[in-house]
Amino acid sequence: QRLRRADASQRPARAVAAVAAAAGRTPYPSWYLALLGLAEHFRTSSPPKVRLCVHCLQAVLPRKPPARMEARTHLQLGSVLYHHTRNGDQARGHLEKAIPQFEDVKFEAASLLSELYCQENSVDTAKPLLRKAIQISQQTPYWHCRLLFQLAQLHTLEKDLVSACDLLGVGAEYARVVGSEYTRKYFGFLLLMERKLQEVHPLLTLCGQIVENWQGNPIQKESLRVFFLVLQVTHYLDAGQVKSVKPCLKQLQQCIQTISTLHDDEILPSNPADLFHWLPKEHMCVLVYLVTVMHSMQAGYLEKAQKYTDKALMQLEKLKMLDCSPILSSFQVILLEHIIMCRLVTGHKATALQEISQVCQLCQQSPRLFSNHAAQLHTLLGLYCISVNCMDNAEAQFTTALRLTTHQELWAFIVTNLASVYIREGNRHQELYSLLERINPDHNFPVSSHCLRAAAFYIRGLFSFFQGRYNEAKRFLRETLKMSNAEDLNRLTACSLVLLGHIFYVLGNHRESNNMVVPAMQLASKIPDMSVQLWSSALLRDLNKACGNAMDAHEAAQMHQNFSQQLLQDHIEACSLPEHNLITWTDGPPPVQFQAQNGPTTSLASLL
Repeated sequence: QRLRRADASQRPARAVAAVAAAAGRTPYPSWYLALLGLAEHFRTSSPPKVRLCVHCLQAVLPRKPPARMEARTHLQLGSVLYHHTRNGDQARGHLEKAIPQFEDVKFEAASLLSELYCQENSVDTAKPLLRKAIQISQQTPYWHCRLLFQLAQLHTLEKDLVSACDLLGVGAEYARVVGSEYTRKYFGFLLLMERKLQEVHPLLTLCGQIVENWQGNPIQKESLRVFFLVLQVTHYLDAGQVKSVKPCLKQLQQCIQTISTLHDDEILPSNPADLFHWLPKEHMCVLVYLVTVMHSMQAGYLEKAQKYTDKALMQLEKLKMLDCSPILSSFQVILLEHIIMCRLVTGHKATALQEISQVCQLCQQSPRLFSNHAAQLHTLLGLYCISVNCMDNAEAQFTTALRLTTHQELWAFIVTNLASVYIREGNRHQELYSLLERINPDHNFPVSSHCLRAAAFYIRGLFSFFQGRYNEAKRFLRETLKMSNAEDLNRLTACSLVLLGHIFYVLGNHRESNNMVVPAMQLASKIPDMSVQLWSSALLRDLNKACGNAMDAHEAAQMHQNFSQQLLQDHIEACSLPEHNLITWTDGPPPVQFQAQNGPTTSLASLL
């Protein structure tokens, strides 16, 4: 009776019948098409009625359908359970039953099952499954290309770049043999990006020309262009070149607007290998928001980062109602990681801490997500600990993050921040000298990132300032300014200016100090960076007092008081949250529950 009452769409049923007829197969029985149509109707409802969708598909199996139909049903059940529920065991069971079956089922089942294994952190189980599917799929171009692409991604995540490059090379050659220039370019571009940063840069222009000159249908060309531009933008961001990336990012934003207006079914490719598609359009939109947030955070446009984070999270919320694909959770975690850093800069520590807790909750749902982001999570906690002046906890968090990461850029970022902790503690000279030697920007700097190298110069300048070696500090800070101005690294520019202003003030050069502090305050207000504003306002107050400018000194003192009160209030709120106990977590999965604190755990006077 429930099935009769349901408003079942006939389009899914007609689509299945059309596919069956096109493939030259015996038409499916009407009861099967009805159940399949109902299942699709429930799956695409808003919100999805997953339980009813699963019931409709399960109703197929007791009727003892033909073997092909049974295999397809197991695949559909596995897919729905994998994408829309957290019932991995049942999804795995159905997919494993589908794999030994027919060619049009086994490859899709193998692809989904390997994704499920990866989410469970069983990569060593996923790889042989993919290798076997690749061996027997050479007569099925679409699936052969997709499975090669998938296995290459797994090897890349494991930092096995040799195996990844071998697979990408095989994929490019296979696509050439079957006459798919479109798919060949996907493999070729990825093969290019596996090279070192300095080797990739001169080849990017050539690849851009190849994309522009390629004659394909509009959907394929725009999809390929988005793929290339995402690779190009992330290459520049990895290199810390925030200014250089702007033209590419603008192109990418325009391109995603164009592709959003095109319909996927306008032109269907005749070559099966050309059906390969790296990402759905809806996911592409979120990805473009994400790289925009990454750029805004690095450049110090924090209000813009907030704006695009809100848009991306809203889009993700809509998509996750219909699709619980793991990549959406990855996008969500990366967005939160970036906006948390922005919150800490803008003086919203309590909000940042709650978002760190949100990342913990997302990671609890997926062992692989936690494995991929554990180091970043501890790094964020370390940054939070610095902001609330819990230096011992900050050291513990950064040390844990260093133990968990194999990513060179993240390693350099953590070491730079750990060095700042040792500088502020003032009694860890041996450990500090060891760290500074490992991130020496003058020679053998471990990564190619322009931004991280500039930050290393700043840390050197900060250390020299605390040691009273002012001329040496000025040299390092001027190098930071030179590098940060070249790539519009606004936060580093503001920090360097205010520290130089402080040095000139200590040396009694009030005019030069004022020339540094005023633009630092202007830039910090634009970002906005609360800590630099607090520092700058204190210096302006003292400078104007020393120069006899009583009115300006009073105005600066009032600003300093306002910033102090805001930071103090936020500090009290953050330290009073139950999530503040996360600062003591340094081992294993993130804790599930938190005990409320009675109050702040650190001296508020030391913060100010």
